[in-house]
Amino acid sequence: MTASATRKTPTSTELAAWREYIEAADELKRAVSSAMQEQSGVSSGDYSVLLALSEADGHRLRSSALADEIGWERSRLSHHLGRMEKRGLVGRDRCGDDNRGAWIVLTTEGSRLFRTASAAHFRVIRRLFVDALDDDELEGVRTASATLRRHVRSADGGASQDD
Repeated sequence: MTASATRKTPTSTELAAWREYIEAADELKRAVSSAMQEQSGVSSGDYSVLLALSEADGHRLRSSALADEIGWERSRLSHHLGRMEKRGLVGRDRCGDDNRGAWIVLTTEGSRLFRTASAAHFRVIRRLFVDALDDDELEGVRTASATLRRHVRSADGGASQDD
């Protein structure tokens, strides 16, 4: 085990890397969200829901599965879906014999808006992310991100045992 792995607090170099990563990711997320809203009128929340539904079998998910898919609390999702439903982007279908649940379904209008928003999304990703990095840097970001995701998912709720 390395000295840094046994140390309880991060070193100044480790903290600098963390800060650079988290601040760049936050800034990038804000810039993409702002550009998406401006160019297509779709919020990042709308896009997350539309993306998950567009990729789901039959373009529908139970609300609990949708919440898990996009990483939202169920109450937040419920309120957001209500607003999207009023705009005709999603609908709700009964779940057979289960009166407690409903399928959240991507509507034709939601699908159309998703396609339009995706074109804007791809342009902004190209401009703000892809064009900033060369091929080796892109591969490094992909590899590091995949490693971080696996580590967080395998950790006990993402919390350190030293807390």
